[in-house]
Amino acid sequence: MLTQEKLIEEIHRLKKEKNAIILAHYYQIPEIQDIADFIGDSLALSQKAKTVDNEIIVFCGVHFMAETAKILNPTKKVILPDLEAGCSLADSCPATDFKEFLKEYPDHKVITYINSSAAVKTMTDIVCTSSNARQIVEYLPVNQKIIFAPDKNLGAYINSVTGRKMVLWEGACHVHNLLTTEAVLKLKMKHTDAKVVAHPECNAAVLAIADYIGSTNGMIKFTTSDLAQKYIVASETGILHQMKTLSPEKEFLVVPSDEGCSCNDCPFMKQNTLEKLYNCMLSEMPEILMSKDLMDKGRVPIERMLEISAELKLI
Repeated sequence: MLTQEKLIEEIHRLKKEKNAIILAHYYQIPEIQDIADFIGDSLALSQKAKTVDNEIIVFCGVHFMAETAKILNPTKKVILPDLEAGCSLADSCPATDFKEFLKEYPDHKVITYINSSAAVKTMTDIVCTSSNARQIVEYLPVNQKIIFAPDKNLGAYINSVTGRKMVLWEGACHVHNLLTTEAVLKLKMKHTDAKVVAHPECNAAVLAIADYIGSTNGMIKFTTSDLAQKYIVASETGILHQMKTLSPEKEFLVVPSDEGCSCNDCPFMKQNTLEKLYNCMLSEMPEILMSKDLMDKGRVPIERMLEISAELKLI
């Protein structure tokens, strides 16, 4: 078994040898974030994936993210360290069930959160991320009827801040949905000088006591520019690595998902390891493969999101 130092050395060698680029989400383990060529949230990763010149895209994230990269780069090889790295939110919206659901609302536009399968994206008018969901919704006419899927918490939050009455699919991310106001308030009582930052995938009760609500990238930017010195973070533990890197003088406390730990890890995101990253680059497997028809149909709403984001200058 290779040491961590040797694994890192070999990954750099393979990256150069195979003309590969490593894209990583903020929820990946710190070692993967540190070795990645680009780190971002779903919007930034989609924007980056669109412009990649490398022959191989190594996606350190979960399955739907790698699918998105492949859809945007159908001629490139996209590989994922662990093919079983899925997403509870994407799984909460099976394509067959969603297809039947849409039949009940034939006059509605469909906005689908990027945390969904490629099959669900093919039934979508516009994809969105937590970074641009509000702007995408507000881009459509006020009288336009909308279905928002699959995250009910994000959809409810957008309804609350825009005054829209979107029809919501009843899906949720278990990592964020499990967080409770009790857990937040326990930390707040111990750290009265801390500000609470929360991801909009959290439930409404948690969002109601947050000082800032935003995407992963939005939370990082807020804690970097804000004057407070301590933050209670209602999101996945991996985000703390970049927060601490950018603001080493500040203190960050993640809201725990249960009383047995001081963490809130996404088990799927944490399936990717340096050893799996090395092995997938060595063998160029597992590879993300989809039919041309699926990619062509799934690309339309993703491209629409990117076009609107560019028009509105959303980075």
